[in-house]
Amino acid sequence: MNIGVLGGGQLARMMAQAGSSLGLNFMFLCPDSHACAAPYGEHLCAPYDDKLAQEHLAKWADVVTYEFENIPLPLVESLQQQIPLHPASSVLSVARDRLPEKLLFHTLGIPTAKFTPVDSLEMLINALEDITLPAILKTRTQGYDGKGQALLRKESDLSAIWKEIGKVTCIVESMVKFRREISIIAARNQKGDMVFYPVSENHHRDGILRLSISRQDDAMQVRAEAKIRRIMDKLGYVGVMTLELFQVGDQLFANELAPRVHNSGHWTIEAAETSQFENHLRAICGLPLGRTSSTQTTAMVNLVGRLPEEAGIRNIPGASLHFYGKTKRPGRKLGHVTLTSSDYSPEEFELRLAALLKLAGEAELASQKFFNSKPLTQCN
Repeated sequence: MNIGVLGGGQLARMMAQAGSSLGLNFMFLCPDSHACAAPYGEHLCAPYDDKLAQEHLAKWADVVTYEFENIPLPLVESLQQQIPLHPASSVLSVARDRLPEKLLFHTLGIPTAKFTPVDSLEMLINALEDITLPAILKTRTQGYDGKGQALLRKESDLSAIWKEIGKVTCIVESMVKFRREISIIAARNQKGDMVFYPVSENHHRDGILRLSISRQDDAMQVRAEAKIRRIMDKLGYVGVMTLELFQVGDQLFANELAPRVHNSGHWTIEAAETSQFENHLRAICGLPLGRTSSTQTTAMVNLVGRLPEEAGIRNIPGASLHFYGKTKRPGRKLGHVTLTSSDYSPEEFELRLAALLKLAGEAELASQKFFNSKPLTQCN
């Protein structure tokens, strides 16, 4: 079976790696001549709006999917008229724009931070009469890894921040005091069958995910599953979806959804019976969904901006290294390391995780305790 993928980054790369055991072939439409997924299939190196490339992809592929939300919506809508495409363009139109995304959550009775759409500096100033400072200004589209966001602290800064963010359509959100941030990843096939992964507890710095810890038997698992099920059923979703959530007391507030495989689920490659990447492919290809259970203590550390010495990582028992083959750049995800353990104590796991975080340049996280202790109160 031939799988067309819009995008050629690390998510497409890991999708193709997972597809090899299923006998799948891949073609990537990606304008980046150095697309790191390219070695795992045919690379159509062309702009997304290139008609010839689109026609070639549609003729070759049996089904098309995508690895990120910021691809042009008209391309997805056009391909959907020619070939099966999952998730559907109607899903992308919601997930790529923070306003319809928030409105979907509210329609389904899922709480969020208080928010207001703003299209001008005047609207922003007026919105802050209801949403008090400090607050967060977010562009409605093109935001990821901390991009397209600004913290609003003082009224005197509003004009400069509005200019800096590009004077584009935005939403302004209230700050939410939360105990921790988690994500739930699920897969849904064309029949409506669903499987869920254990929730991940996530830790960010500078808007970029640095650490995810798989939390089996988490107290919020059932509530998280109920929320993502509601969303996927409403959208008639096919594929893997991720829902990012804030735990506020015993409630879960939705932050955003991702209509794709997700960074916080990379640990599933080593520690789940079926990885998120394989289950996404199974869902879009009409294959039975794989089991998602995991019995291991597991954490995933992102390698951002620089790569540590490979030997140092391989000296840590239970560490599995993934380099993406991407050129170094500040703030860029260059790889990740999964740490698993089924045969040593939580205390030993904590020590090995701290060593791994230090190698990754995350000294502050390395000093924290993540097992047998309560997460610290945080604020977004």
